[in-house]
Amino acid sequence: MNDGSPLRKMLVGLDGQVTYALPLGDGPLELAPYLGQRITLRATGVLSCVSCGRRVKKLFQQGFCYPCFASAPEAAECIIRPELCRAHLGEGRDPDWERDHHVTEHVVYLSYTGGIKVGVTRSTQVPVRWIDQGAVGALIIARVPYRQLAGLIEVDLKRLFADKTQWRAMLKLVRPDHAALFEARTQARNALREDLQQYLLPEERPLDINYPVLAYPPKVASISLEKTPEVSGRLLGIKGQYLIFEDGRVLNIRSHSGFHVVVDLLEQPV
Repeated sequence: MNDGSPLRKMLVGLDGQVTYALPLGDGPLELAPYLGQRITLRATGVLSCVSCGRRVKKLFQQGFCYPCFASAPEAAECIIRPELCRAHLGEGRDPDWERDHHVTEHVVYLSYTGGIKVGVTRSTQVPVRWIDQGAVGALIIARVPYRQLAGLIEVDLKRLFADKTQWRAMLKLVRPDHAALFEARTQARNALREDLQQYLLPEERPLDINYPVLAYPPKVASISLEKTPEVSGRLLGIKGQYLIFEDGRVLNIRSHSGFHVVVDLLEQPV
């Protein structure tokens, strides 16, 4: 029996338009040639931890077994709440990992997915982080030497802006809005507490991001491999970490990290 390959978030690149590849056991599967064609993803029922690789019956927080969810630095609370990070103090679940990933330059940004969102990421994750969120435009507004500082700025600005992407709104046709990003930057500069203003960047320019989508369905419905182990249909597009099918069904690949799947490509690539 083919146990399939464990899903991970799609690999992305930006070369005029976003490129996507599924990281499978035999190597990355480039998805651009299959736009407009019928594909099938079938979950085999096997689950494995994205951190330790152990096969389990249940996964937590995008693909961790419970021991790794409780102890792995990639699943620490400061991943979601960077203001709680203590890596700059030499602390954390794994101080060496924390030093390499969190005691390093981070940026605070405003992204546009149909509305303004504030977020934090490592400098080396630009523009990957924005692509993963489905932003059509993004603007760096601050640069700091470690994660916790970026988190403090984000927390202060959450008084003004959302910090989560509304996935249904994101999966519509959204055009970049530079005016909204510039206006939001001005709001941020005027509202940010004084001790953090030294990190603000007033002259950065926005980046526009174009996704491979043939057409946007009028309505979308999220599907789960847990409830629907086989998903098949014409691939209409990809945005964020979502596959968009012709009938409006969408599959979030990242949220299924650790699910083993077999991918059937029923037509020849374009």
